[in-house]
Amino acid sequence: MKLLSVNVSLPREVLHERETVSTGIFKRPVAGRVMLRTSNLDGDGQADLENHGGIHRAAYAYSIENYYHWRREIGRTDFAFGQFGENFTVEGMVEDDIHIGDVFRVGDALVEVTQPRPPCFKLGIKMGMARFPKLFLASGRVGFYLRVLEEGEVGAGDVFELIESGPERMTVREMSRLLFFEPENLEGAKRALRVRALSPGWRDSFEERLTKAGVTEEQGETVEKESPG
Repeated sequence: MKLLSVNVSLPREVLHERETVSTGIFKRPVAGRVMLRTSNLDGDGQADLENHGGIHRAAYAYSIENYYHWRREIGRTDFAFGQFGENFTVEGMVEDDIHIGDVFRVGDALVEVTQPRPPCFKLGIKMGMARFPKLFLASGRVGFYLRVLEEGEVGAGDVFELIESGPERMTVREMSRLLFFEPENLEGAKRALRVRALSPGWRDSFEERLTKAGVTEEQGETVEKESPG
């Protein structure tokens, strides 16, 4: 498991459907080592702070193996590091092998996997394909966000050393599919909520799912509510 490229950008304005949109998705590789801080990488920024960035989404990782898939799938060869808006282009860290809650040492930093990436229309802008976010989500090749447990410098060539594996062993692909394609899977939602590292937004979504189904969490155990009357 290896870091191939560190990619950053500050927000910029682009024209989209006759409107101006601010986005930080146009990441470009940087030379040398970069400081990874609790909120983001030095030199990086997000335009939509509600859905990007913050301590549970300090950096976004995407694997080179997925690059190969999309080159075949959509017949393009013009990809460069940062193509999918990722901060870290990585190798050997595909969604079926990485778990929510996995902790890695990379360079001088310590990071924890917190959630899959839910794509938005800005990925379609970056790819020049309005339908691409739907293809991206359906593929399960969504990459993952990282929380910074210890700040430190990182750079291309650094190795990701697994320090601790996520306790529920829920892969990035499983978690993404559970939220977006398995709305009736209550057992999966209960399992997801046992993952301490799961980001607050995703946790809220699963809690809401259980609440709507008449299920609540009490004292760390899941119990069904009694029917009224």
